Amino acid sequence: MPQVNEQPLTGGNANAGVVRAGDTVRRPAGPWTPAVHALLDHLHRAGYPAAPRPLGIDEQGREVLTFAPGATVWPERFGLLDPAARLARVARLIREFHDAVADFTPPPDAAWNVLIPPDGDEIIAHHDLAPWNLVVEDATDAWTFIDWDVAGPGTRLWDLSYAVHGFVPLSANPAFRREDRQAAARLRLFADAYGLDDEAQRRALVPLLWERSRGMYDFLAAGHASGRQPWATLWAEGHGDAWHGDAAYAEERAELWTRALLD
Repeated sequence: MPQVNEQPLTGGNANAGVVRAGDTVRRPAGPWTPAVHALLDHLHRAGYPAAPRPLGIDEQGREVLTFAPGATVWPERFGLLDPAARLARVARLIREFHDAVADFTPPPDAAWNVLIPPDGDEIIAHHDLAPWNLVVEDATDAWTFIDWDVAGPGTRLWDLSYAVHGFVPLSANPAFRREDRQAAARLRLFADAYGLDDEAQRRALVPLLWERSRGMYDFLAAGHASGRQPWATLWAEGHGDAWHGDAAYAEERAELWTRALLD
């Protein structure tokens, strides 16, 4: 039975057993937890402000993290990121994370919770930088990225392309889809605020805008085929179709994205 002062936390796709206890979050640990805690410890020592701090393992074997007050911006508060200055702030927080993690040396026995095969090992990436993992607290103006359990080897551009998909957003769904010129302008703003200054990197980002979405489609398809949860349920709910549509939407506009990033 959960303790009286524990409150189940809802939201997300894999939050079974996640609770708030006072100013902490308790969640089931996994083989990847020691490596993730080492990463978060490194970010804390580096002064990175937008990540929870690990506080060890409790008596029930659950990982303990500082609680990030506020609410995720997805879906009800997504309009919070409409202003250019706030979208730019997200991009800068991602760049600060990538810079802070650049000199992180994982433990020699690090085991990462790899869901999609990484495109390299330039850094330890978050792999789920998205509006559903950005908590904003209005009173203190604190912004925190949560759910670091799928962090692992990857590249800056792979992490950035996923963030662009969610925050710009680059979506075929009429409920979220931006007019093409607005989406292109927000993509340019995001890349500029991140500090993606190298032309070669900007060109390399463009195909990732659909390849990363297609990777999510393939991952959910595999989860459906194997019956692995919660991915099989997400597939049944239509998330695979959504990622497939987003990949097609982004690829069809490759020339538009290229012009936006380079002109």
